[in-house]
Amino acid sequence: MLPRVNVRRIWIACCAFVFMAYVAAAADDPSSGDMGHQHHDMSAMPGMEHSHEKVPLVSIASGTALQPASTPVYMWMEGAGGWTFMQHGELFLTYNQQGGPRGAGKLESENWLMTMEQHRLGHGTLEFRQMVSAEPLTIPHGGSPELFQTGETYQGRALVDHQHPHDVFGELALYYELPLSEKISWEFYGGPAGEPALGPVAFLHRASASENPAAPLSHHLQDSTHIAYGVVTTGMRFGFIRAEASVFNGREPDERRYKFDFAPMESWSARLSASPARNWTAQYSYGHLVQPEALEFGNVNRQTASLGYNRPLPHGNWATTVVWGRNRKLFDQTTQNGFLLESTLNFLDRNYAYTRLELLDRDELFPYLPPPLPSYRVGAFTFGGVRDLIHNRTGQIGVGADVTLYSKPVVLDTFYGQTPLSFHVFLRFRPGRMNH
Repeated sequence: MLPRVNVRRIWIACCAFVFMAYVAAAADDPSSGDMGHQHHDMSAMPGMEHSHEKVPLVSIASGTALQPASTPVYMWMEGAGGWTFMQHGELFLTYNQQGGPRGAGKLESENWLMTMEQHRLGHGTLEFRQMVSAEPLTIPHGGSPELFQTGETYQGRALVDHQHPHDVFGELALYYELPLSEKISWEFYGGPAGEPALGPVAFLHRASASENPAAPLSHHLQDSTHIAYGVVTTGMRFGFIRAEASVFNGREPDERRYKFDFAPMESWSARLSASPARNWTAQYSYGHLVQPEALEFGNVNRQTASLGYNRPLPHGNWATTVVWGRNRKLFDQTTQNGFLLESTLNFLDRNYAYTRLELLDRDELFPYLPPPLPSYRVGAFTFGGVRDLIHNRTGQIGVGADVTLYSKPVVLDTFYGQTPLSFHVFLRFRPGRMNH
């Protein structure tokens, strides 16, 4: 039985969202997209644009979530026989040191590889997608150490102060978009592994997070459904506004990361998004998740809203994302919020400075306590940088580091220390940049 939804609140949120999108479009400088770049004409490749909007199809960053059309793309691409073949991904080799009594130091590798094949089908464009990760082999047993992180399980226990590795198969899906008129098109997305229309672009694929090897602490409040084993999405695009709905399996993958965790597609979501200009995107989404966590009985209602901005620069790029996410746990009627601001500045071609600022509610730090679990407002503030050692169209290899400071209630000092400090030192590998 579906929960009762407060239609008035959702309608107000949607109206506010559309107004925000129009304000963003009015504030954007339409001449900022060039900034002296020598652009590759990606629209010359088959299937690389929407026929009616002239927006690159690669602006779809994860599932069907949109990033700004001006966002730089790091990939290899070739065409043959009417097909376009694309490969992109990222690999970090990291030393991760988390401070305080609950911290630990580990060598690890965060990584993913995505391949795509596009072809015209009728008047529309068909795209097959596959995404894999070696993290079950390259992340330490029990997950990557990360203070205040929670979500999913290991050896039958809730993961706390650790980020779980991603599954071997993160996406096996297809996407089809069919223009119906000059301003209207229909889309379909689905497969045994994919991402429903819920939340912003997943952090793995956000340009604003591209240099940061760590997952956001608010991941499970905002975009944790980016791997769902069973998903079907359909939607309509009206000019720069798009409305979508999904049915999917909302259960988090289990700790056996090499297999498909199929279950009934009992969860659902809806998302309203907009791309009013090449440098802007925005979305509001609402979802009902059936039994998302293996060790928590009950369902969750999730709301998210986000605003993405990208600005090409003469010798670089600036990408910023603001995200809000809220989980309403129906079994104990508690609410947790997560707020995120992250930004990456690429300057003088080879240099990157990035930050991630988070405030969120955390109620799973002591899962062995009897319910209701205590909730704490914690903050994490990361600052880092990367320098490319190799920087060309074939690939980029960069060396980087970051440091994270925290805010927390005094009652947690006994467990985390008064001023815990964490840092990463890493090498980053990815394909070269393609401009569009």
